[in-house]
Amino acid sequence: MSRTPAGSPPDPRGKERFHEERAAYTVKGTAGGSGQPDLNAGVEAIREVVRTLKPKPGVYRMLDARGDVLYVGKARALKNRVANYTQVANLTNRLQRMVSQTRAMEIVTTNSEAEALLLEAQFIKRFRPPYNVLLRDDKSFPFILLRAGHDFPRIMKHRGARKAVGNYYGPFASAGSVNTTINALQKLFLLRSCTDSFFSRRDRPCLLYQIKRCSAPCVGRIDEAGYAELVAEAKDFLSGKSDAVQRKIERQMQEAAENLDFETAAMLRDRLRAATFIQGTQAVNAAGVGDADVFALAAKGGHIAVQGFFVRGGQNWGHRAFFPSHTQDVSEDEVLARVLAQFYEEVPPPRTILVDRELPERELLEQAFGELAGRKVEISQPQRGDRRRLLEQASRNAVEALDRRLAETGTQARVLREMTEFLELADVPQRIEVYDNSHIQGTKALGAMVVAGPEGLVKNQYRKFNIRSAQTNDDFAMMREVMQRRFSRALEEDPEREQGMWPDLVLIDGGKGQMSAVRDTLEELGIEDVPLIAIAKGPHHGREGREVFHFPDGREKMLPTNSPVLFYLQRLRDEVHRYAIGAHRDKRSRAISASPLDEIPGIGPARKRALLLHFGTAGKVRAAALDDLKRVPGVSASVAQQIYDFYHAAG
Repeated sequence: MSRTPAGSPPDPRGKERFHEERAAYTVKGTAGGSGQPDLNAGVEAIREVVRTLKPKPGVYRMLDARGDVLYVGKARALKNRVANYTQVANLTNRLQRMVSQTRAMEIVTTNSEAEALLLEAQFIKRFRPPYNVLLRDDKSFPFILLRAGHDFPRIMKHRGARKAVGNYYGPFASAGSVNTTINALQKLFLLRSCTDSFFSRRDRPCLLYQIKRCSAPCVGRIDEAGYAELVAEAKDFLSGKSDAVQRKIERQMQEAAENLDFETAAMLRDRLRAATFIQGTQAVNAAGVGDADVFALAAKGGHIAVQGFFVRGGQNWGHRAFFPSHTQDVSEDEVLARVLAQFYEEVPPPRTILVDRELPERELLEQAFGELAGRKVEISQPQRGDRRRLLEQASRNAVEALDRRLAETGTQARVLREMTEFLELADVPQRIEVYDNSHIQGTKALGAMVVAGPEGLVKNQYRKFNIRSAQTNDDFAMMREVMQRRFSRALEEDPEREQGMWPDLVLIDGGKGQMSAVRDTLEELGIEDVPLIAIAKGPHHGREGREVFHFPDGREKMLPTNSPVLFYLQRLRDEVHRYAIGAHRDKRSRAISASPLDEIPGIGPARKRALLLHFGTAGKVRAAALDDLKRVPGVSASVAQQIYDFYHAAG
């Protein structure tokens, strides 16, 4: 047995949650070194750990022979909880399989069981263990942020760590819902959305002022006090005091009309309409609920959906369905509890969480969420009133979401099976990589890779390749470079193909030439077992539905124009094309914004701007005489000499 200090557990949001006296260590078993599943070896490894444990709260991680995390659990008394895994007869088949793969454990002690629950959620999110219930949703939730630290605060959409100083409102279920709300809030409160640098450069109002979505504080169309009043109203509105804000605007509109100030009255009328629009877009009646999240679970055929509604200040800010995985042999109540624990690792808990069932360890969850929020959090199962009706609506949505998911899953599975047969693959691919190039006559060349799996596109696996060597108008050379770099790295970092880096299918946007380039490149690397398919437009170039599929051995196939498999492969091809074009445009824009004047040492943005304003183009600056350079405002004689010497140096 070895005891190795493991350090403090990571906290993705940088919060100091856990006491410094907590201990972390790894204990390795001595049996079953082959790494093959062996129930006796697993039990012995766990017994080795139990001998060192004390009845303290903490988190344990079960590791296989390679050190990969199989399971993360928390306990009020670690010694008692971990010892249960040695009582094989009391374990389910699933847990027996887990124990048979266990060869070591890592233990982190905490000060309380609530701390252990929070740390457990962190570790599950980080390690994605195969025996834990997983909330498989890697998209962060957007918030509305009212930035602080500026005389005229900015309203903006925000994702990720909440490091910026200001007021955060959310979560919103999707980028679409937050964008719609921000647009309406701009009309309602006329707050700026531009960056500070854009704001500081303005000398006249921008388009948003013209369309009545900004009060133009950048050019003094509103003073600091007037803008501060708008900010205060926006905070009240987003905090649930929308009725009071509307009544205030109504009074102001009536006063303006009575004073015959019809322009102001019309502006206030438009603001009132924006407020009505925001409240009218609530698909869920959340009046009287305050701040609450609502969760309901539906189960069918071994599959589970959890529907969440997000209500803040009595306003529904959207809803989202979650489909947790690894839920076999886990009760539905426990699944919902695990989903909530992982969900609030990402999102700050509201004061109230409404659920459709009694949760195990409800009080512990409340305590843990209260520590996260810094105030009391209540989990309740309402039986009557508005909250009960809202919960029933969430339950209906959960059932409908699961039905859609099962229908989509069945269709997707059938399409993937048919695609596997058509492309003559050994099995349904778990990782599909699709490649395309983008360039303009060989310049700013870029390669793109998108990734898809059985559950759809895997966007966090997308990659761009800046073409280095093939700078001519040679698509084949560009594709060879991309393949050489992609698979050389795979050979170096995952030669045994155990880390999920290798594709089960490579799709290439192109025809015979691209296929030959890719096939030859992989053969040079000694790779001959990765399935390759090239997708080319058919004989009537440009006609959708007549794509030709090229195989490595020279064969060609086509699909019927109404084939679901064809539609699926077209979507993959179109996705990589979209990604490649977008990446190339970004690269081209960056290149266009660069200037030859950037190469002159000591010439900053102000002097560069003065030179361009005076001469018009960088070329005219290069051709200018020394006396002409000296006449540029802000350019001294010494700087003019420096510029002249830079372009006219001998040799």
